Amino acid sequence: MMTIAEKVAYIKGLAEGLSLDEATKEGKILLAIIDLLGDMSDELDAFDEAYDDLAEQVDAVDEDLARLEDDFYGDDEDEEYDDDEVYEVECPNCHDIIYLDEGMLEEEEMNCPNCGTRLEFEFECDCGCDCDDDCDCDCNDK
Repeated sequence: MMTIAEKVAYIKGLAEGLSLDEATKEGKILLAIIDLLGDMSDELDAFDEAYDDLAEQVDAVDEDLARLEDDFYGDDEDEEYDDDEVYEVECPNCHDIIYLDEGMLEEEEMNCPNCGTRLEFEFECDCGCDCDDDCDCDCNDK
């Protein structure tokens, strides 16, 4: 398969074989188009080289970033770093999903950050009790 530069060179050869006359209007146009094709081919080659250089730089940055992530996050980067559970709450007004951790739930109410609707929370623990101080489960030990 021929490259663009090779195709342009082939067309130039064909034009030279036809002995196009620059004095005619058609000859001027065809030779100008062939010159334009040559210039476009040169520009594409320059873009290809720049792209290759950029791709190498992006790969190098990606490798550096991977090393930094390994240093910062360690080997277990897919694991949760927080032991806190995250809860999803849907605002009944705007239906925006709000993510809350246990510390945020201690307030038992808050305003929706999207629409400002007052939200109140009542949670049951995993054992199904109401987690009062008399509860025998270990929910209150947290």
